[in-house]
Amino acid sequence: MQRVAVIGPGGHGKSVLLDALAAAFAAAGATVVRELAGRTALGPDDVLLLDDAHLLAPAELEHVAALAATPGGHLVVAHRPWPRPTGTAALGAALAAARPPVVLDPLDRTGVAARVALHLSAERPPAELVDHVLERTAGVPGLVDRLLAVLVETAGPDRSQVPLPDRPPAGLLAQLGYVLHGLGDDVCGLLLARALGAPLEAQVLVPLLGLAEAGTDGAARLDELLEAARAAGVLTADGAAIPLVSAAVLARTPQASRVELRRALAEIELGRGGSVLAAARGLLGTGASGARIADVFTTAAEEALRTGSSSAGELLDAAVRAGGAALGLAARRAEAAVLTGDLELALTQADQVLSAPEQVPQAEAVRAGTVAAAVLAHRGMLARSAELYRWMGTALGPELGSTAVLAVPALIGTGALDEARRVLHPPPSAVGAPPRPPTLLAGAEELMAQGAYESVAGSPTAALSQLTRAASLLESSQRAALLPDTPAALAALVAVHCGELDVAQSVLERALRVRLGGRGAVTRHRLLLGWIALFRGATPAARSALAAASPPGARLEPRDELLAAALEVALARRAGDLAVLMTAWGRAREAIVRHPVDLFVLQQLGELWVAATRLRESSWVRPHLDEAAALLSRLGDPALWAAPLHWAGLQAAILSESREAAQRHATALEAAAGGSRYAAAMAAAAPHWVGMLDAEVDAEGVEAAARGLHAVGMAWEGGKLAGQAAIRTRDRKAMTALLGCARALQSSGPAARAVAVDADAETATDPGGIPVTTAAESESPPDTTPDGDGPLSEREREVAGLVLEGLTYKQIGERLFISAKTVEHHVARMRQRLGSGSRGELFAHLRQIVGPGTD
Repeated sequence: MQRVAVIGPGGHGKSVLLDALAAAFAAAGATVVRELAGRTALGPDDVLLLDDAHLLAPAELEHVAALAATPGGHLVVAHRPWPRPTGTAALGAALAAARPPVVLDPLDRTGVAARVALHLSAERPPAELVDHVLERTAGVPGLVDRLLAVLVETAGPDRSQVPLPDRPPAGLLAQLGYVLHGLGDDVCGLLLARALGAPLEAQVLVPLLGLAEAGTDGAARLDELLEAARAAGVLTADGAAIPLVSAAVLARTPQASRVELRRALAEIELGRGGSVLAAARGLLGTGASGARIADVFTTAAEEALRTGSSSAGELLDAAVRAGGAALGLAARRAEAAVLTGDLELALTQADQVLSAPEQVPQAEAVRAGTVAAAVLAHRGMLARSAELYRWMGTALGPELGSTAVLAVPALIGTGALDEARRVLHPPPSAVGAPPRPPTLLAGAEELMAQGAYESVAGSPTAALSQLTRAASLLESSQRAALLPDTPAALAALVAVHCGELDVAQSVLERALRVRLGGRGAVTRHRLLLGWIALFRGATPAARSALAAASPPGARLEPRDELLAAALEVALARRAGDLAVLMTAWGRAREAIVRHPVDLFVLQQLGELWVAATRLRESSWVRPHLDEAAALLSRLGDPALWAAPLHWAGLQAAILSESREAAQRHATALEAAAGGSRYAAAMAAAAPHWVGMLDAEVDAEGVEAAARGLHAVGMAWEGGKLAGQAAIRTRDRKAMTALLGCARALQSSGPAARAVAVDADAETATDPGGIPVTTAAESESPPDTTPDGDGPLSEREREVAGLVLEGLTYKQIGERLFISAKTVEHHVARMRQRLGSGSRGELFAHLRQIVGPGTD
């Protein structure tokens, strides 16, 4: 004798299970009965299978309970978990006396996969199809089978290519619409509210659905509707909407009704101070307007701004169209534009407010001012940014006081050290602004201000620590801060100036992963990663970063353009390609004109100084160098920032063979040696460069200085120092040692670590410097013995690769530390060995052996 209850919502397979049981019992010779039909007892071979017991009258439920309590036969009763008419509890107790009920749950992924396999007659169903069906049906078996049947029918005979439409087929939605209609208007209203994003809260759903009218208990009525929807299998057990059901209820609801319900939902959320973002997004494009709707869009935009969502701008535009005041919303629209990287729009909107600050609340004027100051800094006008901060401090007074720390990086960058000090350390007599709430954003801004100040007036190590911590706090705040620069960018610059390339790279890679500073900061972070890759000697990664940040036809903001131009010039100069350098210099000249000098571009300015000297175009950078000297003087010549510029000056002086200028910069580097190990390495190398102008080479001292440069990330500079000293020394033993040092430094530099250009890391193992060569090769006839891998020796393959890149014999010689005559010997031997009758044939043969090159 078996007594079993089967419980499950509609569409979960109760009837299918009973049909299977009926077939099994019938096959075993039992008498299967599917109707109660006034039975008073069950014989030993009788099987009573009752479906939809929740629809029985109380008297019938009492009758079934009596049958369950008597011996004989088998009884299986299936019903939904709701409604629970009188008698349900007694029946459940009688059935559960012997064994617990069977509860039918939705299918999990394995169950859905089994259904898909059955419909397709396939052993291994496509994973994409399984995920598609599970996501849209929440595993409700009846919905799974309905959706699969339509998809398989759409696929036709070729069931291996089942389509995965973004929107369910219209026929299926209409079919489900009839099912939903049978549930009643109240249940359909609940389903529509959930489909439109209404939360599962009585405080929202009761007024939204009008459940508290005529003195009824709205919460109790809502509970009934939720139970009915769950029992029908059109909401999940936790009340979540089922995508396929939501699509069906939306399809059967007129557009006007959907808009009206969205409007009501938004206004309810607005009135109770809840989240209106989802409701407001649903109203976008519906044409809804009016003061309340404008408030909804505005409130939703503020919510989006707090979370860093790029939808803030669209919501604010909708608020203006709905009737919101354009000027009153302009500051927020400016901030939203910064999130999406539209700096032109941000500056335009902010300027509208700053042109009439008396017509908006003071807080909005401050917001507009901070947006404009941040955008101006990004455009390379840091002095104008600082001036705007000064104006806000004077015109807006106390309202700005709590955010005055934002001005410090701009003030430091333009040499206003005393002003920055007063902001961070106001005199005791000053009237202080109300303290700022200790938010993550406030903490990041204060740490960034302190770090910028410490970099010129304190400890570089402390500055790096504070800036790195500021970046960590800012990424946790989820808001694009309105700052003159990102703390990650400043931390990377300070780290590079300290010779800490690993720290610089790490903070920038993390900033890229979390999109620190919004979309507008991505380009700057990529370019700075390229700058670090350049120092590491990882020229492929540097080029990749430059290409990612500055694709052909892209228009960069002046600050980014100057960095990109300097990076392009630096790559060309290190490659020894004069033609490419001249092309890059054309871009750099325009970038110099557009970008005034500030503290944070001095390293790039130094690179352009050396290139200008190499091309005899120093007049383009001279005014900027004078401004840089004056800026550093106002800041007290901080070693951290001054040393790299003096190093560039030393290199420029060596190129122009000006011993006096070289000695002056070497002396300045010596004075700055205590600022960081980076400055100390340059100070140790400087006298050897000056000595080479007098044909004096201290081989041991040069090697030690070159290795010191390499240790702080200046692999190329270290190799160049050793290589140039090798060329100038008359001691052949010293020349051999220095050449070996040069090759070792530039072929095994800090490039060993992968450099990430974006979220995906790109490993750059090519040092981009001097290939390995032996001392005997430096001025001896070429080795004519090919290696075992082909018709060319290792040295000849190196020469062939550079020939295919289009370099001249002199340029190849400079790259490999051999003479142009030796290069010519190599080429002649290759041509003879390969049987090339002409230059074109030689190039064709070389491409087959070593690859296409860049010709």
